[in-house]
Amino acid sequence: MSDAWLAVLVVGAGTIALKGAGPAILGGRRLPPRLDGAVNLLAPALLAALVVDQTVASGRHLVLDARIGGVAAAAIAIALRLPLLAVLVIAAVTTALLRLTF
Repeated sequence: MSDAWLAVLVVGAGTIALKGAGPAILGGRRLPPRLDGAVNLLAPALLAALVVDQTVASGRHLVLDARIGGVAAAAIAIALRLPLLAVLVIAAVTTALLRLTF
């Protein structure tokens, strides 16, 4: 077995263990309200972190380019409650136009 497959198996087993640990430890009990609120905010916080990372980072360097304009345009479209497809098109077109301009 190669090192890569061994890593895949170890990570897979760790993932299964982590996913099973929550129900096993809690045993059907509810989380405390403060902890439940924090857990509910984890997914949006992770998504925001990934968007920022993909928008302004290139390796270990900060990059300010047309992608920021696309994300800003998408944020405005979301604030206007436009459909998701419209948000994606607006962001892509804005980014493309900014790349053509600069």
